[in-house]
Amino acid sequence: MKNKNKTVWSARFKKSTSKIFEQIGTSIDTDKRLFEEDILGSIIHTQMLVKQKIIKNKKGKKIINGLKKIRNEIRKNRFSFNKKYEDIHLNIEKRLFAIIGSDAGYLHIARSRNDQVITDFKLWIKKSSKQIIKDLNNLINSFLRKSESNIETIMPGFTHLKNAQPISFAHYLLAYVEMFKRDQRRFSSNINYNDECPLGVGALAGTSYNIDRNFTSKKLGFKKPTDNSIDTVADRDFALDFLSAASICAVHISRLAEELIIWNSDIFKLINFDDKMLTGSSIMPQKKNPDPAELIRGRAGKSFGQLQAMLTTMKGLPLSYYKDMQEDKKLVFDSYDILIESILITNELIKNLKPNKQRMLALSNEGYTTSTDFADYLVQNNNMSFREAYKISAKLVNYAEKKRKKLNELKFNEVKKIKSDLDKSVMKVFDVKNSVNLKSSHGGTAIKNIKKMILKLKKEFK
Repeated sequence: MKNKNKTVWSARFKKSTSKIFEQIGTSIDTDKRLFEEDILGSIIHTQMLVKQKIIKNKKGKKIINGLKKIRNEIRKNRFSFNKKYEDIHLNIEKRLFAIIGSDAGYLHIARSRNDQVITDFKLWIKKSSKQIIKDLNNLINSFLRKSESNIETIMPGFTHLKNAQPISFAHYLLAYVEMFKRDQRRFSSNINYNDECPLGVGALAGTSYNIDRNFTSKKLGFKKPTDNSIDTVADRDFALDFLSAASICAVHISRLAEELIIWNSDIFKLINFDDKMLTGSSIMPQKKNPDPAELIRGRAGKSFGQLQAMLTTMKGLPLSYYKDMQEDKKLVFDSYDILIESILITNELIKNLKPNKQRMLALSNEGYTTSTDFADYLVQNNNMSFREAYKISAKLVNYAEKKRKKLNELKFNEVKKIKSDLDKSVMKVFDVKNSVNLKSSHGGTAIKNIKKMILKLKKEFK
């Protein structure tokens, strides 16, 4: 009984691990969330050992039944994790010895913790990437529903945060749909090109046992086994790919949050949030603050930090495995948790967002947003180059600015002061809705384009 808490490598050492190193070196508080993947990997590994007649069928069944019992214990919170055993793998192995006795020692034939942990980690990232794709799907559908009810809601499009050209609010919302579609593709692509099974490469050199890596790969849901044992245990590209995709997605969410915060401000007043997505002030009774949007904007910075931390860790490591890599899981887990939470909050923000349609329309007429339409009209109807038309349109803007009028407030005789041979049909170009509908090129903001795009996307994201 006095030896029950010894490490598996204690036979090699004359002294126990120092308490401070034991505290630093343990990862069980982090990697215990890999228990499903670890037990699955061990079950499949055992099945392969039996299939290849490396261990007897009776021993294999005993090991698998013990592993299933442990899995059930963990699921029901009846498992006691011990930091003495460092990680999820050794905690499970130690418990297996307690349940089935010395036969548990056969489980680790033809494998190392090095290939075991990477297998677990890859399985977890595959599963988690699929969950992110699913949650992004839900978010995209919320954007589509909000777009469908705002196809004819006219707002100013901005460049440099200055009024630029009139657009449909739906067109703006669909821009984020495109961003999140790319995020989905990134996570999906990562799954595809990292879909190689590490199990069976051992510590770094492979194994002398007659194992079947194709069997374990197929059973674990990978396309194929990895081809180089050294690279396999040294590889953390799959973690970097995940962190990169998560960071880019966080960029998109943060940009959206920033815009919503600005548009909800007392200066812009373009949108309103439901009270349940706001908080108050401890001193100013009138305040309704967009804290959820601010929080997800802030958390994006943490996502970037996790990617940078992983890059910095990996850039100085020779081949093959080093303890530095133990930090990878916490970085990825934290990044995943932040992203999932941010996606869910963003979904709630969009579902409970209400555009101030009158304010949007009024602001669309501010800033001379239809001046480009006037220039285009001159090109199309007066046989002149765009640069020549640009100068004339600029003169009209200067005139309107001097008179303190919006372009849609000008009279026909005022417009003719700038160019005398104009037809009265020119006045329609100063209507912001007309401006929107003129942008009918593929990808443009015209209402007919938006309707087609929403229909297409609704079929894609059922």
